[in-house]
Amino acid sequence: MTAEPKMSTTELYMSTSDSSVDFPYRALSRAAIYSIFFFVLSLLGLIPLFAPMIVLALIGFGFALAGLRAIRRYPNEFSGIGIARFGIIANASLFVCALAMHTYIYMTEVPEGYTRVPFYELKQPDNAPDVPTEFAMEIDGENVFIKGYIHPSSGGGLLRQFILVPDLGTCCFGGQPRSTAMIEVTVTGGKSVEGGMTKRKLAGKFILNRVPQKKTDFDNIVFYRLKADQVQ
Repeated sequence: MTAEPKMSTTELYMSTSDSSVDFPYRALSRAAIYSIFFFVLSLLGLIPLFAPMIVLALIGFGFALAGLRAIRRYPNEFSGIGIARFGIIANASLFVCALAMHTYIYMTEVPEGYTRVPFYELKQPDNAPDVPTEFAMEIDGENVFIKGYIHPSSGGGLLRQFILVPDLGTCCFGGQPRSTAMIEVTVTGGKSVEGGMTKRKLAGKFILNRVPQKKTDFDNIVFYRLKADQVQ
């Protein structure tokens, strides 16, 4: 019988060295990981209330692109090319689709025969006298479409009369709204609206109170009224 040859220390060292070359350690690209993180966050942008968060998809796209470039430039240092590619496609697709969806909603949400009225056209700046704006005087008696939030003082449950305010800051954290930041809404036709923090879309006849009126829940007088015949 012949004895098996023994592996020398030098051969063992070379074998270990070769193995480390064949399977080098590469760090997973942080930029690629961040692209997935921002993609997940930007999914909230599909909800109309959080629509501005869709911008996060652009940030995620930027991170994915940066990660892909770093991996290609330093292939022996970074891994995660599949994650980076997914981040590019996912973030770009989400941004385009969400933008198209919100644009379609915006273009079709105003009922026929009504005019879109941005709430800021009715509000006076904080440093200006709290009186009706010229725009409010111009649309007195017209059919308008406006969006806003129900002030908590209006109560909960199904409401047929409530105070509409322009944003959540005024609604929940603004204390007493200014007069030009309030619209007294009366829902007609036996309809009602459920109270809550959801943004409401209302269509109806806009009325400017020529004689200032006061609501029991507010110190400021109410200038604007809306007889809403359509609610969303």
